[in-house]
Amino acid sequence: MRLLHDPIRLVLTLPALLWALSFHEFCHGFAAKMVGDPTAERYGRLSLNPFAHFDLVGTLMLLFVGFGWAKPVPINTRYFKHPRRDLIIVSLAGVAGNILTAIITVLIFRFVGIYWYRLTGRAGLIFVFQMVNINMGLAAFNLIPIPPLDGSRVLEAFLPYKYMEYYYWLERYGLIILFVLLLTGIINVIFDPIIELLWHLLPY
Repeated sequence: MRLLHDPIRLVLTLPALLWALSFHEFCHGFAAKMVGDPTAERYGRLSLNPFAHFDLVGTLMLLFVGFGWAKPVPINTRYFKHPRRDLIIVSLAGVAGNILTAIITVLIFRFVGIYWYRLTGRAGLIFVFQMVNINMGLAAFNLIPIPPLDGSRVLEAFLPYKYMEYYYWLERYGLIILFVLLLTGIINVIFDPIIELLWHLLPY
């Protein structure tokens, strides 16, 4: 809730937040189209417009709690020629987009950071930090294998068919389980190792 008491940081965080959420969902939709599923495009979700992907609860959670989500892009696996492979590709596309954003941000800052700081001062540094931090946080959070997060779709693609009934049970109660883990802080047991691993991908 610290952002509520720091309006400048809040304003500088919003562009990074909107980009992270929009690009994440756009990458899902684009990947789905590349493997033959036009559903996201038909529903107007193949877009970088933040309002096309806006989810109030998920955005507020990401902004003030550090975990969150956008409105999921609709996919139809019946269009997939290789269902399991294509499900993994589409599921990981959003995560890949966030990691790519963070890497590019760091690379650009390495080359022009001194000029950026002279031009923008502390505000510019806050924006860069939030751009990296939010994108990496969103990527790590979505790798958690609990529905409706992307990691659960990857898990689904690897599960033997005999275990699918257990996955569908988890999917039915996934959001409740996720909120319980968030409220109790247990989610950090899963999240912290993932985010630590992802941070090593950044070209410092």
